[in-house]
Parts: sequence; structure tokens; C-alpha cells
Amino acid sequence: MRAEESGSRLREFGLLAGVLVLVAAGGVAWWTGAPIAANVVWATADVVTLVPAVVWVAADLGARRWGADLLAVLALVATVAVGEYLAGAIVAAMVATGRVLEAGARRRASRNLTALLDRAPRVAHLRTETGHETVPVDDVRAGQLIVVLPGEVVPVDGVLPDGGTFDESALTGEPLPVARPVDDTVHSGVVNAGAAVDVRASAAAADSAYAGVVRLAEQAAARTARVARVADRVAVWFLPASLLIAALAWALTGEAGRAAAVLVTATPCPLLLAVPIAITGGMSRASKAGVVVKDGAALEALGRVAVLLMDKTGTVTRGRPEITDVVCAPGHDAAEVLAFAAGVEQYSPHVLASAVVRAAASAGVAPASAEEVEEQLGSGVAGRVRDHEVRVGRLSAGTELPAWARGAARRGRLDLASVLWVEVGGEPVAALLAKDPIRPDAARTMRRLRAAGIGEIRLLTGDRVDNAREVAAMLGLDDVQAEVTPAEKVRAVEAASARGVTVMTGDGVNDAPALAAADVGVALGSRGATAAAQAADAVILDDRLDRLADAAEIARRSRRLAVQSAVAGTLLSLLAMLAAAGGFLVPVAGALVQEAIDVVVILNALRALGGAKLGGPAPAELVRRFESEHERLLPARVAVRQAADALTGGATPAADSAVRMAARLLTEQLLPHEQAEETELYPALAPALGGPEATVTMSRAHAEIGRLARRLQRHLAEAPDGIQPDQVDDLRATLYGLDAVLTLHFAQEEEAYFTLPSA
Repeated sequence: MRAEESGSRLREFGLLAGVLVLVAAGGVAWWTGAPIAANVVWATADVVTLVPAVVWVAADLGARRWGADLLAVLALVATVAVGEYLAGAIVAAMVATGRVLEAGARRRASRNLTALLDRAPRVAHLRTETGHETVPVDDVRAGQLIVVLPGEVVPVDGVLPDGGTFDESALTGEPLPVARPVDDTVHSGVVNAGAAVDVRASAAAADSAYAGVVRLAEQAAARTARVARVADRVAVWFLPASLLIAALAWALTGEAGRAAAVLVTATPCPLLLAVPIAITGGMSRASKAGVVVKDGAALEALGRVAVLLMDKTGTVTRGRPEITDVVCAPGHDAAEVLAFAAGVEQYSPHVLASAVVRAAASAGVAPASAEEVEEQLGSGVAGRVRDHEVRVGRLSAGTELPAWARGAARRGRLDLASVLWVEVGGEPVAALLAKDPIRPDAARTMRRLRAAGIGEIRLLTGDRVDNAREVAAMLGLDDVQAEVTPAEKVRAVEAASARGVTVMTGDGVNDAPALAAADVGVALGSRGATAAAQAADAVILDDRLDRLADAAEIARRSRRLAVQSAVAGTLLSLLAMLAAAGGFLVPVAGALVQEAIDVVVILNALRALGGAKLGGPAPAELVRRFESEHERLLPARVAVRQAADALTGGATPAADSAVRMAARLLTEQLLPHEQAEETELYPALAPALGGPEATVTMSRAHAEIGRLARRLQRHLAEAPDGIQPDQVDDLRATLYGLDAVLTLHFAQEEEAYFTLPSA
């Protein structure tokens, strides 16, 4: 393939070099007073180009395609026929230059797609008793242990027995190495950025994430955009129009030179080159943004999408439950409860057990040492922690709920969350509320998609109606269809297609039929099903939904540039033809004018390879630091709500203790975090947000948090020996206000700041 490409490049440059030498030689002959020799040399340049041009046209006619290339041949023949040898030589140079420009632009635009193919691993190192054995990557099977050496591409999806550090920039655009902990998953296609690591294969090479990406890249390299053949569709009328104008000019004036001038200016390089360059450039730019588009037709369709249908779980939500709140019984705190719960849940394979362990780790709480852990099918996990019987899951049969627990159960119902009960010694001590949270970048992505021109965005999910409606309302979507089967998804896609170009986005096996049925199917490929990736027209390489908005914006811009270049080039060519027909352009001048038109429209089409971004990138390390602090501050935020709840029973010693605990955590943890955001994070984000004024409203939230915290401290200063009954109402209002402001403020920062593109 490389040898063929190299040979093609030599032929293109050889033709151009030969024609330019002949044009220059003819010029020298004419300058030295040998016009006959000059004409012979220029005619030779014409013929040298005419021969391959006829071959190109014959190939098109053999494929039952005719149009734009034929005009170039007619222009070459016409100039020779009327003796305009210099004009013919200029046309020959223009055609040869166009071939070189077209090939060069295509090579440049497809460089990122080709890079995906070039870096696909060919071998893997199987772990053996004495070291490792190198085998073809296709021989690796799920369950086998392989070794990935430093600097090598991970060949298959797998699990890390000992963790590792990886360069994921090729797939996700993340510029910094990413540390993966023990038992975390790693996807094929990333590069080992640390020491040699072991990977337990979870899929064969053919079923791994990168294999699907490579297949898409191969298809993308093999196909051209349907819109790229708009040149031939336009030529269906452009060619007859050119011939008609040329014929009329000759018939009305009797000057064959005018007909030749018309045909010279009608050479349709804007159609031949500009459209495919713009579309292929858009595919290249989408690839850089982390989205591999299967072909130009898919990119062109994505550029005029009217309806977007989206799956919920794993697409607009994270696809796995997370502990969003911890409600503790009086006398217990969140850190203690998470340590107990994680101690027994760390031995369970259940998806909710993983959520508990992650919540503890995020809060900086180490799981307590547990013994005699037993999985109780369908009800939870039980074990012994520090001589206490600990159970996590559903409530034991016959358990009488105290008042705090009834309130926690109600909160779970109101929040549409699953409730995991933590029992110690048979008594409930906490309720862990679990939800599949909306992706932090989802709301920003929806706004960008609207701005990109998508008029209708709907949710299409098999999940429960209440959950689906809540997500749709939070994101401002136009409609929601819940509890639908894969077949019903397909019917919904077909119905939406009647209203305009439709895109379907999903990540699961059940989304594959709908992805295939849509005009454009977009799969989240980082952890999505292989079937979804294979059915899709485009794959988002990492797990970020905002790549969909990137792709939509790139596609719309590329299509606009393609159409703009084609229309502008065609209109300019028509004006030049009319000028030539009127005798204002002789053949030589017409050729030069057409060359100028070509250069302008090709340069315009090449703009698809770039694109300006507003503002600068966000500082990745700083954003990551504050994002992790948000997770570690969960116990402190829980303490604020728990203190407010404790005051329901009045000014009791337990309530006093809870309020003072909340005040201490506010002073020691939350307020320093808010102050650091104000002095470190917000100034660093100003370039990415367009200036310091963008963070003013968030700074006002910091001020309100500080005001309520000071009010709380003044309450406690007035009651050094214990809270008084007349303080209870105002204390509850202060604490509930703090809880509300903190919840909203954290959510706003996570959506607005932590999802910004990183430096």
C-alpha cells in the first residue's frame, strides 16, 4: 500500500514537473525569437497532460460516471484545435497542479486515520513461567495474562492485576499520563507510559475496543463522501451549460478562439477538488477530536442533522450507580459508616457494592477489616467488623424503622434513588442513596448541540419512566420515550427520520439496531459494546459525551465549507465563461483566471482541517485536584445535612454534638477548599472562560457559603454550654440553607468547570 502510494505520488509530481519544464522551455523559445518551436513545446505539454486525462475520463465513464473531468479534456483539445498552444499549456499545468493539490490534501487530511491503522498492535507477549512469549495478537484469548512492555500499545482490552500508568492521548486527547489502579480496566490502543505491566485479557483482539476503531478507520480510508460526488452532479448541468455558451460564442461571432476561451475558463477544479478536500479534512479533524467517522457520507449527514435521539444509561448518564448521599442515624458519622460498609462490600461483585467501595475511596476512608463475609443472594452482604455484625443491602425482615430511617427512605423515593441500608448489630445506622448520575458534561453538550443547529433532542431509553423524565427535565430535552424495547427504538428512529436527518447515540448491545437504522449512528466506544461500535457510523473513542458536540460542530463547518467552495467556484467560473464569450478574456487570460479561482476555493476548503477555539484550555492538574476534593468532601457535606436533621428533635445533646461536628468540618475542610478555589482555580480558569467576569456568580456563592458558616459559628459562640431551644429554628434554616447552596454550587462547578477541555 505504501509502495503504491509512493508510486502514485511520483507520477503526480513527475507530470507536474514535466509540464512546468515544457511551459518554461516554450517561454524561452518564444523569448529568443523561435515562436514555432515555442508552440511545438507548448503543444507537447498539452498532449502530455491530455493522455492521462483521457485515461481518467475513460475510467469514470467505465464506472458509468461522467461530468467534471470531461471538461478538462475538452479544454485541452479545444486549445490545440484552435492553435492556442500557450493557453493549452497553462491548462495542462493547471490540471497537473490540481492533481498534486488533491492528492496532497487527501494525504494530509487522512493522516490521522492512517495513524490509527499504523499503530495497531500486531503481536502480544503472553506471560509464561520463565518470562513471556511473543505471539500474534489474534492468538490472545480472554483470560490470558499478557505483558505490555514500556512504550508498547496495549493490544487487547483487559484488567490490571497490579495497576499501571498509560498514555491515552491517541484515543482520548488527554495529554497527561493516566494512572490506573489495581483491578481497573484498560482499553486496547493506549500506550504503556510506565514500567512493564501485566494485563489480564477480558476480550480477544478482534472483540477489543481498538479493533472496532481500526475497522472504522479502514472503512473511512476506503470510502469517499457521497457529497464529494456533488462535483459530478453539478457537472450534469455545468458541462452542457459550458458547451452551450462556447457554441453560442462561436456561432454569434464566428471566432473559434472565444469558444476555446470559454472551455478553458470552464475547467471545474473547484468541483473536482474543493468538496472532497473539505469533507476529508472534516474527517481528519473529527479524528483529532476523538471521533472516528466511518465515511464522508456520515460526516456530511451529521452536518445537517435535524433530530438527535439518545439512549440514557451510559450515554447521558455515567452508566453505573454512585453513592450520592449518606443519611446517618444520630450518633454516627459518614466516615464511620462508609468504612464499615466498604469493609464488607469490598468482597462482593455486585454493582452496588462497587459503588460503596468507590464512595469510601473518594471520601478518603479506608475500608474496615472484615471477617466472615457472606453474600446473601438478593438481599445484601454481611460480615463481622470489629466484633460487630455488619450488613449492607435490604433491610432485614421485620425491622422497625426509626424516625430518621423513615425520612431517609422517603428521601430515596423523592430522589428516585436506590437505598442501601447499613445495619450494625441488627440495627440500621445509615442509608446510602445510590443513583446513576447524569454525566457532568451532558448539560454543556446539549447546549452546544442546540447551538450547532440540532432542533430536536429526545431521550430514548428502556429505563423507568420516572427516572427518564427526571433526566430529560434536567437536561432540557424535547421529549422522552421510556421503557422501550430495541424494536421500539428502531421504530422511533424510523419515525424521526421522516422529520429530517436523524442521529442515534448509544453504547449498549440493545442500541445496535437503532444505531444501524438511523441516518447516522454514534456509539460511545470506550466501554460500549462491540456490536454497538460495529453498527455505528461514528465512534467516540473515549467516554466523554461532549465529543458528540465536537463532531457535530466539525461536520456542520466542513459541509458548509464544501458547499461554499463548490458554489463560489462554480459561480466564478460561470462569470469567467461569460466574460470569455464576450471577448473580454482570451484563452491564455482565461486559463490564468481559472487557476486563480482554483487556488481560492481550494484554500477555502482546506480551512476544514483547522478551526478556532474560544478561549484557552483549562489547567488539567488544577482542575483534577479540585474535582477529587469535591469527592473527598462528601462526609463534610453529609455532616451539614445530618446536623440540620438532628435538630428536628429539639436542642438535645445529640443535636448539639452533630451541629458542632458540622461546624468543625466546615472550618477545617469546606471553607479552605472554597478559599483555594477563589484564589487558585478561578484565576487559572479565566483564560478558558473568556475573562474573570465569567466566575463572578460562583464567587458570589462562595461569599454566601462563608456568610452562613459565620452565622453558624456565632450561634455556637452564644451557646458554649449547649444549644438553646430558641436557637433551633434559625440553626436549622442556616444548616439547610448551607446544604442547598453547597449542593447547587458543587453541581455548577462540576458541570461548568470540571468538563472544560484541558491543557
